[in-house]
Amino acid sequence: MSEAASFFAQHRDALREACARGPLVDLACGRGRHALAAARDGIATVAIDRNPDFLGELARQARSEELPLQPVRFDLERGHALPLRDRSCAAALVFRYLHRPLAPAIARLLMPGGWLLYETFTRDQLAREGGPRNPDFLLEPGELPRLFPGLEIVAHEEGVHDGAATARLLARAPA
Repeated sequence: MSEAASFFAQHRDALREACARGPLVDLACGRGRHALAAARDGIATVAIDRNPDFLGELARQARSEELPLQPVRFDLERGHALPLRDRSCAAALVFRYLHRPLAPAIARLLMPGGWLLYETFTRDQLAREGGPRNPDFLLEPGELPRLFPGLEIVAHEEGVHDGAATARLLARAPA
């Protein structure tokens, strides 16, 4: 399994501190590189994905390491809801995934003062190897912060990160 993204590593301490108040959710977690990293830091983590094979591997890994990680199978692209209560998460992670209709539900997941770390592909990825080709999965310039108008934007950058053209967003729910 690949290492957690540098953006995650950069904000690891803030996540640890925030998650003393509640769980972290990793949306579209895939094989769980960020969910595992958070759980290994002692953070209660909910890992959501639609792929049962990936979630099964993740559950086995979490059990073998006795990690505070709960895999949840859910198709994030069915409707505009999430399988968690509003204001129930101290942090939310989204890496290399984009389904624009979910943005309001993601923002509602956050407790007051909760963190959102979001990193996904921009249109500039089309000029690079790999990554999505469908425009539905690629951000326009400056689009990511506009998807979360109710959150305080702490940091936003676009460029090449960890070998891909991405936008990064660190945002916080109002306290």
